Amino acid sequence: MCLHRCKLYWHRNLHLLLWDRFLLHACRNLLGTLLSLRPQVSDTDGESQEDKVLALAADVLKRIPENIDFEATRKLLADDPTPLNVVLLQEIQRYNALLDVIRTSLVDLQKGIQGLVVMSSDLEQVLICMSEGKVPPLWEKAYPSHKPLGSWTRDLVARVEQFAKWAETGHQPIIFWMSGFTFPTGFLTAVLQTCARRNNISVDSLQWEFNVSTLDDTNIIETPKDGVWVKGLYLEGAGWEKRSSHLVEASPMMLVNPIPTVHFNPVEAKKKSMKGMYLCPCYYYSNRTGSSGRPSFIVGVDLKSGQYPPEHWIKRGTALLMSLDY
Repeated sequence: MCLHRCKLYWHRNLHLLLWDRFLLHACRNLLGTLLSLRPQVSDTDGESQEDKVLALAADVLKRIPENIDFEATRKLLADDPTPLNVVLLQEIQRYNALLDVIRTSLVDLQKGIQGLVVMSSDLEQVLICMSEGKVPPLWEKAYPSHKPLGSWTRDLVARVEQFAKWAETGHQPIIFWMSGFTFPTGFLTAVLQTCARRNNISVDSLQWEFNVSTLDDTNIIETPKDGVWVKGLYLEGAGWEKRSSHLVEASPMMLVNPIPTVHFNPVEAKKKSMKGMYLCPCYYYSNRTGSSGRPSFIVGVDLKSGQYPPEHWIKRGTALLMSLDY
């Protein structure tokens, strides 16, 4: 009865996609709780929890990339200390530190399971999380994520690969995967600083202008004069009409939809008309409130609201996400 009344409220006041999102979140919490309560015993095939974690630890160690050569990159960029190159060096330091933590904790965990070292509370937590397919909190200090361990590992490899290529060539990518940055706000500030220096104006006099591309990424072959191309963003609570470049209703059961590459263009601040535009909040991940000391909100992106007024998308809870939960 309570569920029926709750659903009736959602029907009358909010969109069904929000109801689906609520149910999905509730189911994930329920399944996660059930998984954590399962007995830690050997399976019918005789493989214990420790045996599975040992195999998983070996697999993760094999998959994660090598550290990026920070000193070599610093020397390569010594003659070009642009704001974006400074951000690159900072990101390399953070990812190298994360990779070191992952390797050290996995090697110590293997030794602990084999009885070669004492299992600390941190190692026990790593053991439990890996057995449940979760990311250990020890590894989540570099950036927040709700991905399960398998997806998180693949995502980490892609993140490091972006910066490794940039560090190897010394040339910034034509299209940035902003989701791969541990601190995207620092990256966006560096883009503003670069534009301000190039045009000899104050960075405080700049504001963002957003243009969603109608081209495929393969047809974007050069960097823009000012600003950057950004890919890998997802719309939650709406769809996107690529040809006309405006928001549309999402298809049934489509909670998120990819949005084409966006040109983040710094322009001199001026009074602009917001008629027919929806100021879409962009979040680092699905937890919009963020965590203690680490807000999830990154930037507000102006998108054409299409045939509906901006208030329509506010009621839908429409937002951009940089990272998904899977």
